[in-house]
Amino acid sequence: MAVEPLSREEIETRLAGLPGWLLADDRLTRTFRLGSHFAATAMVVHIAQVQEELNHHSDLTLGYTTVSVSVHTHSVGGAVTEKDFQLAHRIQDLAASHQAM
Repeated sequence: MAVEPLSREEIETRLAGLPGWLLADDRLTRTFRLGSHFAATAMVVHIAQVQEELNHHSDLTLGYTTVSVSVHTHSVGGAVTEKDFQLAHRIQDLAASHQAM
């Protein structure tokens, strides 16, 4: 199934269901804060597992107590697609189990 870029309006509407996520430079982005470096590292590993499962990967930045996520779909020229929102929702769901804010 081919993925299609979402319109700016579709993206803005869908972002309403993802607290803390933003559209920046044609990517969905979010920075999570965690209680320790170990907790942040564990969350990165968990995100990597989900990305492998979905075969869709984001850019991850591990800070001392932060994890920053930036995602778009390379196969459609770097636009935001439904695949990006699927990944963002999965990351949002797992963030709670890591007590990420």
